[in-house]
Amino acid sequence: MKKIFNLFDFSQKVDYKTEVLAGLTVALALIPEAVAFALIAGLSPLTGLYAAFVMGLITSILGGRPGMISGATGAVAVVIVALAISHGPEYVFATVVLAGLIQVLAGVLRLGKLMRLVPHSVIFGFVNGLAIIIFMSQLDQFKVPNAEGKLEWMTGAPLFTYLGLVITAILIIWLLPKLTKIVPATLVAILVVFGIVAAFGIDTKTVGDIASIEGGFPPFHIPMVPFNLETLMLIFPYAAIMAGVGLIESLLTLNILDEITETRGRSNKECVAQGSANILSGFFSGMGGCAMLGQSLINVTSGARARLSGIVAAVMLLVFIMFGSSVIELLPMAALTGLMVMVAVGTFEWASLKTFRRMPKSDIIVMVLVTVVTVILHNLALAVLIGVIISALVFAWDNAKRIRARKRIDEDGVKHYELYGPLFFGSVQAFNDKFDILNDPDEVVIDFSESRIVDMSGIEAINKLTERYHKQGKKLHLRYLSKDCRRLLDKADAIIEVNILEDPTYKVVVDKF
Repeated sequence: MKKIFNLFDFSQKVDYKTEVLAGLTVALALIPEAVAFALIAGLSPLTGLYAAFVMGLITSILGGRPGMISGATGAVAVVIVALAISHGPEYVFATVVLAGLIQVLAGVLRLGKLMRLVPHSVIFGFVNGLAIIIFMSQLDQFKVPNAEGKLEWMTGAPLFTYLGLVITAILIIWLLPKLTKIVPATLVAILVVFGIVAAFGIDTKTVGDIASIEGGFPPFHIPMVPFNLETLMLIFPYAAIMAGVGLIESLLTLNILDEITETRGRSNKECVAQGSANILSGFFSGMGGCAMLGQSLINVTSGARARLSGIVAAVMLLVFIMFGSSVIELLPMAALTGLMVMVAVGTFEWASLKTFRRMPKSDIIVMVLVTVVTVILHNLALAVLIGVIISALVFAWDNAKRIRARKRIDEDGVKHYELYGPLFFGSVQAFNDKFDILNDPDEVVIDFSESRIVDMSGIEAINKLTERYHKQGKKLHLRYLSKDCRRLLDKADAIIEVNILEDPTYKVVVDKF
């Protein structure tokens, strides 16, 4: 029983009013996003709404980050659109289930800790790119279909009316928290704009103009696809990419919310929750999804800190679909546009602009590059992967230049090379250049008290150096090798003669979590 209470955060102090109001606000904001992403993927609007309900509910209950909101996302929609067009929704549902299984496996294997390898410059670039995408996506709301059914920009009175309502929502969201925080400013903005439109009979764009959200409870069914190797070979690449994109976006969102709330989420638990939610989404006619930074920020900035807000958001979304579609379809899109514009403003890391003069140039390049790739390709996973690879290469290059060797000859005529810095693939060339084999005495000692052998390239460099000294009839000793370095040499079956002297300062950091 105690575990159940902890699961729903009942053991913690929860502001139920704030949680419920924040959840209601998030539910309203989820509707146009879910509909839009479903249409992007070439699926029916209800497919996106069902995914938002299932993803939001399951991850709110089981996830590793209370307050984080999941649902149908653009990153997932971009991955599955080609499959939806070529093979239809049933194959999409099967892909979503398989992607969920991959994500659960990632959580069980504790791969969530790999997010530690994402540098802060990459996170800055990811967040800034996502903020720009959110803002640019709202520009489409200023377009209406013409007589031929093509979208064109609003002009004249409709434009000024829509713009006025958007500005009204923005001002309320900006100013109300300065006066009171009793109710979420985002919810007040939606209700006020709704009231203005209803009171004055203003003809403006509504949720119903995008698509109908009327439906029933998500129907359960097993995806109608052939269960054979051919189907698996078809959907596996899509499922693998979807699983990777979903986990990267979810775990980055988790890290960002950790910083905002000054708490720590559980990445591996979130992987399992995301996977479980996607499995159920595929079986309940949903397109799948992952964590949503924009909606998560709406939730957190509204004051929500527990799981209850996410549960309320998911349940209310289902209520809107089943019973309140006629009312929700009357909501002015201007209110939701103003809300998402403020989300974009809040998402952007403005502090990153102030660090341009203080950050290393390589970090600035990585941050800008990740932002540009995110905006241009709308592929968050690829942008993060590129950023991590470039950061790793820069790190390797910098460390390759840091290897140093201090040389001395003791009273017995033995020459000592005291190394500083890691010996790995990037520093092998610089390492080899340190030694004067022909002119060195008959006995040489390499001191590793301030260095370590990192990889196979380092072992091979030591092996070749030993052979070169051996050919000259000279003896080479390695001293102060740490235990993990000696294990590397043993596993490699190295021919190196080693004098074992314990390193008095070197310790190996072991992750016990």
